[in-house]
Amino acid sequence: MINLLILPILLPFLFAVILLFLKENIRAQRLLTIVGLVVSLAAALRLIWKVKTAGVQTITLGSWPAPFGISLVSDMLSVLLVTTSILITILIVLYSFTAIGEARERFYYYPAVLFMLTGINGAFTTGDIFNMFVFFEVLLIASYVLIVLGGEKRQLRESIKYLLVNVISSALFVVTVGLLYSVVGTLNMADISAKIAEVGQPGIITVIAVLFLLVFGIKGALFPLYFWLPGSYSAPPMPVLALFGALLTKVGLYAITRTYTLFFIHDVAFTHELLLVLSVLTVIMGCVGALAYFDLKQIIIYNIIIAVGVILFGVSQMNEAGMSGAIFYLIHDMLIKAALFILIGIIISVTGTSNLRNMGGLMKTHTSLGWMYLITVFGLVGIPPLSGFIGKLLIVQGGFEAGNTWATVIILISSIIVLLSAMRIFVYAFWGEPVKLPKSDRRSYRKEMLPATLLVVISIVYGVSTEWLIPYMADASDILLNPSIYIDAVLKE
Repeated sequence: MINLLILPILLPFLFAVILLFLKENIRAQRLLTIVGLVVSLAAALRLIWKVKTAGVQTITLGSWPAPFGISLVSDMLSVLLVTTSILITILIVLYSFTAIGEARERFYYYPAVLFMLTGINGAFTTGDIFNMFVFFEVLLIASYVLIVLGGEKRQLRESIKYLLVNVISSALFVVTVGLLYSVVGTLNMADISAKIAEVGQPGIITVIAVLFLLVFGIKGALFPLYFWLPGSYSAPPMPVLALFGALLTKVGLYAITRTYTLFFIHDVAFTHELLLVLSVLTVIMGCVGALAYFDLKQIIIYNIIIAVGVILFGVSQMNEAGMSGAIFYLIHDMLIKAALFILIGIIISVTGTSNLRNMGGLMKTHTSLGWMYLITVFGLVGIPPLSGFIGKLLIVQGGFEAGNTWATVIILISSIIVLLSAMRIFVYAFWGEPVKLPKSDRRSYRKEMLPATLLVVISIVYGVSTEWLIPYMADASDILLNPSIYIDAVLKE
């Protein structure tokens, strides 16, 4: 019998392979994609229950015991991220039915989405640092296909930058893993943690910690390594941008969080102080970018960068409040960014432009769109009881508890900047006199509003269900703050 733990990785992969043979049958592609994702979601939800009731789940492939075999590990953090990723992908695929265009659907759009999800879920679940690299490459190869889908000039230009940055990052990843292996003699993440604990954290391990921060910082858009993101993410079609914005940087954030709580915990005065400084600078530069543009895509893309800084600031505190807040805020940001990108995609579709200066009066013609956008903005900023509130509150609490007062104040101020940048879209697009709109299909508009509305509702439920969700967040933060739980589950299975 196939272990439940592997299904959220295996199912998207198998359905992607099947879809490769149905290139011209769009209806079958759509149906099979949704079926594959729904079955994967059911498996992930079942896995959450199993992790909650029975603790960390592990499987070692190839009949070799850990740390010699390839381990997959599902703790509360990884399974929550896997489940959220599948849920978001389902809703973005629904949005894609009308927004991506049949020409792109015929060129392996749905297989690429499922292959990317395979890599994302694998990266969240692997217990082997080299196989994290392998899963990163799976999701990156799929993202290369998605970013050039359609072959527009701007896509091709930006894809070259995206490809070069990730090739360099991947090469550095392999070198860093090799350097780590030469020091500790193992690739199993639990065993690496145990070996480092035995020797403390000599200078070479601190160097490796900084190299990993460089590698994952490129993928997660950490300052000053985010330079590639605004251009590359704004080039592909809106459904692809929604997928990238909601999911891709989160894999980099997960990798930093996992390594900086499992491996590199013996020289926190340097490593985590560096992470704190870079996270605050990331927030500041994201705020500058969010206020500088009048382009819808760029404003929300820079809000991705702000969220990266806020989440990693919470991680860098290494206390219960900061870590729980980072996890809560990470899942909130995945949901809210997916909703925001779909909503601005609908705005661009309705108005025929992404330039705020050429919009106006949509509240009179598309009232439901205006209200959905406004609720999403309130959730993004963290107005209680919406989903951004509790995560930001816990992160701020963690910052004050750790004595990082000025940095915490900057995190609080960033919320005002986020509100200003997002409300500027509302003021320009929805207030004022209506501008002449290009002719559009109201039926397509209603179909596109469905997944956006579902995401907004899910984010609201996520916010108001805080009391029910806190035990799950506590389980996730316990694993991060007490590495021995993870180590014992893997090495003593």
